[in-house]
Amino acid sequence: MDAGTTSLAPANSTRGEWSQFAAFLKCPALPARAPMPRLASLAAVLRLFLLDVLVMAGLLAVAGAVMSSGIEVPKTALADMEIGADIALAVIFFAPLAEEFAFRGWLSGRPGHVLAVLLGSLVALGTTVLLFATATGPAESMGAIGPAALKGGAAGLVVAGLTVFLLRDRDAMGWFQRLFPLLFWLSAVGFASVHLFNFKPEEMMMALPLVLPQFVTGTILGYLRVNYGLWASVLLHALHNGAFIGLVLLAGSSA
Repeated sequence: MDAGTTSLAPANSTRGEWSQFAAFLKCPALPARAPMPRLASLAAVLRLFLLDVLVMAGLLAVAGAVMSSGIEVPKTALADMEIGADIALAVIFFAPLAEEFAFRGWLSGRPGHVLAVLLGSLVALGTTVLLFATATGPAESMGAIGPAALKGGAAGLVVAGLTVFLLRDRDAMGWFQRLFPLLFWLSAVGFASVHLFNFKPEEMMMALPLVLPQFVTGTILGYLRVNYGLWASVLLHALHNGAFIGLVLLAGSSA
């Protein structure tokens, strides 16, 4: 086993999974590259989703107590938005895929994954800008944003997939294993920080405590990604966002 890696045995209970997660946070390390049984991975997702729900419930209770005391809390972009099928689809399916690819796709430390995220993102951005720039006139430009972004994203995914395939036999890089604790926490901080853009620019500093849930969820997603695979973190991310959308819709219907 390389330095900087650990082996993780499937937990036999929810309490055991939570204990392994806590131990991982104390000393984040890449696991040995051993395939985890899919049933064990699915069980881990469900167990950690329960933990995620409990933590979010606690943080929401704190936020509710703060608001009931008369302190004004900044609203997110979703607060005044009518949530239809398109918004729900984007939040529950597309956002988890894109965000897990960007923030945790590279956390395995394997060259194919690291380069896939880097090259895929650059190709997606470059293709989007190029296609958008070819539009003529303001009306055509505005109408070209959506199609250009979709085509850019598709091009980025093709490049990313090809990169992963060509470098599929490469193990985690030594320097990445040594720096993994720092990189893990940076991914969680970056994931939380990007959600500050859900608030108005002048409210971002006040909104810093409000992205604590994303930071906590980011640590859970990072643990799942490196120990059970990217699909596991995508699935939990989708469940998390689905629960959030459900709460928003429930609150709106009871208002």
